[in-house]
Amino acid sequence: NNVPLDKCISKDSLTLLYVGISPNKVSKPNSKQDIKKRIKTHYQGNAEGSTLRKTLGILLSGKSQFPLRRVGSGNRKTFTHFGEQWLDNWMERNAFVCWQTHPQPEKLEEEMIKTLSLPLNIKGNDDHIFASELNRLRKEATRTARELPTFIEDKGQSRRKKS
Repeated sequence: NNVPLDKCISKDSLTLLYVGISPNKVSKPNSKQDIKKRIKTHYQGNAEGSTLRKTLGILLSGKSQFPLRRVGSGNRKTFTHFGEQWLDNWMERNAFVCWQTHPQPEKLEEEMIKTLSLPLNIKGNDDHIFASELNRLRKEATRTARELPTFIEDKGQSRRKKS
């Protein structure tokens, strides 16, 4: 799938495709998330817990050969242990992160989505040229995952790389 990059911000051969925030204590006072946990979820979590991961995995499923699947009891959707590990490795090589503290992160995120071309952001980004295609791809992947048999992971199987 061709993500439109022509109006995205690029620097030193890196392109900004997505912005996100870690919940702040004002908007979500009971949240245990902080920036470190949020980044770890994106890089080492799974598609069920990270919309960015889910989007990347769906966009890369032709290359990875790991489509979104129902796993375990069938209630969660991920790319299976092997697919999530493939995505871990891809992100380690290709996805970079930076952050900035801000007293009103929600307002900053909203302003950035409104003024920048961020093709992988979904919420608040309906006017982006890629929004309808991305939503279609995500819905199609979810529908296909529902239609496929639930993938049962081997009990002894771990997706963590052995050091």
